[in-house]
Amino acid sequence: MAVRWLEDVRADDIDSVGGKGASLGELTDAGLPVPPGFVVTAGTYRTFIEEAGIDQELFDAVDVDAEDSAALADAEARAKDLILNTEFPEELRENILSSYDALDDGQAFVAVRSSATAEDLPDASFAGQQETFLNITREGLLDRVKRCWASLFTQRAIYYRQEQGFDHDLVNIAVVVQRMVDAEKSGVMFTSHPSTGAHEAIIEAAWGLGEAVVSGSVSPDNYHVDRDTGAVEEVTVADKKVMHVKDAETGETVEREVPDEKRTERVLSDDEITDLVAIGERVEDHYGTPQDVEWAMVDGDVYMLQSRPITTIDDEEDMTDTDSGDGEALVNGLGASPGVASGPVRVVTKLDQLDKVGDGDIIVTEMTTPDMVPAMKRAAGIVTDEGGMTSHAAIVSRELGCPAVVGAQDASTTLADDQIVTLDGDRGVVREGRVETDEERDPIEEARPKTPVKPMTATEVKVNVSIPEAAERAAATGADGVGLLRMEHMILSTNKTPERYIEDHGEDAYVQELVEGIQGVAEEFYPRPVRVRTLDAPTDEFRQLEGGNDEPHEHNPMLGYRGIRRSLDRPDVFKHELEAFRELYEMGYDNVEVMFPLVNDAEDVARARNLMAEAGIDIEKRSWGVMIETPASALSMDEIAEEGVDFASFGTNDLTQYTLAVDRNNGNVADRFDELHPSVLRLIEHTIEVCREHDVATSICGQAGSKPDMVDFLVETGVSSISANIDAVRDVQHEVKRVEQRMLLESVRE
Repeated sequence: MAVRWLEDVRADDIDSVGGKGASLGELTDAGLPVPPGFVVTAGTYRTFIEEAGIDQELFDAVDVDAEDSAALADAEARAKDLILNTEFPEELRENILSSYDALDDGQAFVAVRSSATAEDLPDASFAGQQETFLNITREGLLDRVKRCWASLFTQRAIYYRQEQGFDHDLVNIAVVVQRMVDAEKSGVMFTSHPSTGAHEAIIEAAWGLGEAVVSGSVSPDNYHVDRDTGAVEEVTVADKKVMHVKDAETGETVEREVPDEKRTERVLSDDEITDLVAIGERVEDHYGTPQDVEWAMVDGDVYMLQSRPITTIDDEEDMTDTDSGDGEALVNGLGASPGVASGPVRVVTKLDQLDKVGDGDIIVTEMTTPDMVPAMKRAAGIVTDEGGMTSHAAIVSRELGCPAVVGAQDASTTLADDQIVTLDGDRGVVREGRVETDEERDPIEEARPKTPVKPMTATEVKVNVSIPEAAERAAATGADGVGLLRMEHMILSTNKTPERYIEDHGEDAYVQELVEGIQGVAEEFYPRPVRVRTLDAPTDEFRQLEGGNDEPHEHNPMLGYRGIRRSLDRPDVFKHELEAFRELYEMGYDNVEVMFPLVNDAEDVARARNLMAEAGIDIEKRSWGVMIETPASALSMDEIAEEGVDFASFGTNDLTQYTLAVDRNNGNVADRFDELHPSVLRLIEHTIEVCREHDVATSICGQAGSKPDMVDFLVETGVSSISANIDAVRDVQHEVKRVEQRMLLESVRE
């Protein structure tokens, strides 16, 4: 059967109609308010490609090396061409169009959505990769059905199926065609608390169509309802800047700015909340388990658009306190990454000793370098003689969720291979002996908030990512995106300078090294934005690599040949970084944003922008911006904004040291390093004010973004987003919410 009406679909039809189709059929059968529609079945897709004789050619076309981005691009183009340029058989064409004609006499605007057959494809390979089209009419329906089919073979989908060893010819997909609800307000509802299962409903709501909420393009209102009493216990009203609506003239879905008077207006009344909760309880009763429901409201009527079971509820929560033991303290330092780990010591004094580090070992070394990351991933804990809270070891350990003690001075000479120790990353101490724990640590689960419903804030809270290997853990925090992904760690981890790498392996290999590093993070966060900083490593770090002998010797590398000044001076190398961005855009990673470091003035920005355009990047379509790290750039923000930047992001480590003339790596003056110094704050405040005048977003991605005092100042000053370290994201979210609520309360009282 080519087409099945939702009213005839049940849960056990999932192989034929996919997860969305089966859910909507169940809701319809239960008498719940679901917009009418039908499903073009998964078998129809299979029949289409087989009867047209393109099935084998299609599967052969996408059987490519997943690491070859050029081959992936060709595969996507070929698959899309095969499907879109193959005519519908007349009988199938008539089946689909006659079904459409039965909706509102052929005048309906419909949503056309892909619906995965859950048993055919792992969720990780599918989520967010297939298409949804809104407000489609009869004229465009058949084309959109084929585009849903073709979206099985985007570069991203091909890449991840290849990576997981899943055969392309086992993939099937259904397409749901459903009458659009021209929603005035919409959102998501958890019928029970998604972490504890408590008897409370949690509702997110925004103006217009629900895609704005689901995609994360708007911060919605948040409501907590006690289902036992019906009382609305907590209301958070967000600043809802945009909404998705149907354009009255074209019928297409467009993004519009929310009218000023509605931006901070509460979306749902108490009566509407009561109606929603009542329907949510009916959905939960039908399925017998708590549900995550997408809903829409128009003219006071509520519609259910989708429902799925909540899978994050824990049966019980382990509250066991972990102690680092009473063994003799062997060395002391700074607790740089929290947690307790026990294991045998592996002292590493040379890079060729990294092979001796196995799973569960404790690395002890003078200091870590980027090419030690693979070994750091295997280790249970890390101890270094040198370094502070912003050292490579500290940053990478926090991102990997690996307990670490840094600046222990003599650890590499005091501790010995095979010695069993316990490292306490909270207290900064390494003790003799092992502490037995009842269960293995899972760094990714530890990063995941205990309560997955994050505080709703107008100020976005993003996360800093230093190395691609930390992407999964960073994404688990529930951050609104990545405020800083450092490109230099991808290069430094090769142990070669860019010039030497290109000389040894070629330009294409260098570009692919960057593409793969960024791609993993962009995929993990999609569609949330990932802001990638172009190369910003000082010459002293490059000198340690192969090819480093050609690097200039500088008295103070932090003031020297780095950031955009190096890139503009070496356009022959810089162009390959920009080529990597262009390839990522062509692969469909439209969530990647480009950020230029250490700019001084508008001339730096204009030259970088022009090189980006020469590399084939559409500077009007893509989001790009600059780091504000020098007083000169802060005081030149007016002119910089005129060059067309979309955002400006504060790098507080550099901004502080350049404003106060304090070398952050010099222990003799380290006590004078203060990101909250009034002069630093004045520069930040001035920049935010100028950016607001020019409609340029502002953010912070330095270490200071994780400090409560800085968070308070930034929110009160009007920053657009704050990017925090992985282990600080949820705390920053709560601090932002507290400050925003206080500001709202004060404005009401005035």
